[in-house]
Amino acid sequence: MTAIVEKQSAHEWRERRIVPEQMEKYLQNGRDFIDDELIDSKIRMTAQPDAARVREIIAKAKAIQSLDLDETAALLAVKDPELWAEMRQAAAEIKHTVYDNRIVTFAPLYLSNACVNNCLYCGLRCENDVVERRTLTMDEIRAETEVLAGKIGHKRLIVVYGEHPRSDLKYMQESIRAVYGVKVPARRGHGQIRRVNINAAPMPTEELRELPAIGVGTYQVFQETYHKATYRAVHPAGTLKSDYRWRLYTMHRALEAGIEDVGIGALFGLYDWRFEVMGLVAHALELERALGIGPHTVSFPRLEPAANTPFNESLRWQVSDEDFEKVVVVLRLAVPYAGMIVTCRENPGMRRRLLPLGCTQTDASSNIGVGGYQDEEQHGDRQQFLLADTRTLDEVVRDLAAMGNITSFCTAGYRCGRTGHCIMDLLRSGAEGKFCKLNAILTFREWLDDFASDATRAAGEPLLKKEIEEVRQKMPRAFDEFMKSYERICQGERDLYF
Repeated sequence: MTAIVEKQSAHEWRERRIVPEQMEKYLQNGRDFIDDELIDSKIRMTAQPDAARVREIIAKAKAIQSLDLDETAALLAVKDPELWAEMRQAAAEIKHTVYDNRIVTFAPLYLSNACVNNCLYCGLRCENDVVERRTLTMDEIRAETEVLAGKIGHKRLIVVYGEHPRSDLKYMQESIRAVYGVKVPARRGHGQIRRVNINAAPMPTEELRELPAIGVGTYQVFQETYHKATYRAVHPAGTLKSDYRWRLYTMHRALEAGIEDVGIGALFGLYDWRFEVMGLVAHALELERALGIGPHTVSFPRLEPAANTPFNESLRWQVSDEDFEKVVVVLRLAVPYAGMIVTCRENPGMRRRLLPLGCTQTDASSNIGVGGYQDEEQHGDRQQFLLADTRTLDEVVRDLAAMGNITSFCTAGYRCGRTGHCIMDLLRSGAEGKFCKLNAILTFREWLDDFASDATRAAGEPLLKKEIEEVRQKMPRAFDEFMKSYERICQGERDLYF
């Protein structure tokens, strides 16, 4: 009887989720901004561009200007290995101009795997009866956070919710407050989550307006695939997720509702990777046109195996490692201001290969099983997919240091108002990288003292000295004040930032 009542309740809840007028107002002459035929034609008909044209496009990207669809299609059409080498080099330079040598780390925290949708590629689809369904209580959320903040040392989370009445707006509000409320002792200071980003289903505008007040950072919704026919095929009719436009215009509603940082993404492997790159670029351009602000982050996960999910076993559009590298390069050039996220879906070798090409964020010590951080096990029957990289945060930080990257645990930007239009202007000018250089050093010092193993501290100390010397040379006017804060961190103070 309980199951029947819950099913009826879920049906009633589902009927109230989509508000047509909240997406239709953004349409232009009844059409959305993704024109499948136009994108396909640009991909298929763009000839190999000459070197001069490619270099013009590269120069535009290096000036931190967004590329249009024709320019993006031209880059996708490049066949010349030498030009691809120039594009890879340009991607690395753009990343350094905008974000310096920082890599921001985070962890995913799955709070519920109950879902009303039945996406063919997803291990958490509602008809997958091998999944152990679970929604964490507030006490369980606090316990998970204690591990993440107090044992591992994370400062930033992406909290993931299923689309289900069990994880409705009220649950989101309570759970985010629970996460922020955790403060646990560390080796010297304390552990605490300072920024909560969320990956959640599309929401009506009135609910989106409630999120900034509870400290939500970036609101992340992936379109999965921008190709309409494929979208229909993998999202069964009659489910909430089957409404392509409701999902497509989520970021429009979010920005108008007062959420200043939004994240877009596509799930690579559902359709032609080149189309998905064009779709992501079209989405970024549309947000810039309509709202005056592009995406804070762009994600490009590849499909991974999942329990009892045969769809993922024989993918027509599976993306090779070589083509996946091109995905990252072209996106970095086309959307030069955006943060770019590579996750533990990729194995360690692939992540090392992609990070220098323009990625700015990555997760570590990740466990995507609901309740998985407490028992430190990967549970295929609780997870959306299987992870390819299960290294600890300590190992990843050490690896990044060996690559010359400083791990940033900074969360100052959104607390100082460097969000929305402000952050876009700072990113395009390169000014944000200077703020973040200072804050990255302070938070790295803090994390090394509080959480790092001896081996990771040994790897991090030379990098810190190099970074401090760079501040002295390149930002002499800020150096004395910066060093005062650095010494305060060394003496045990925490959470100092510029």
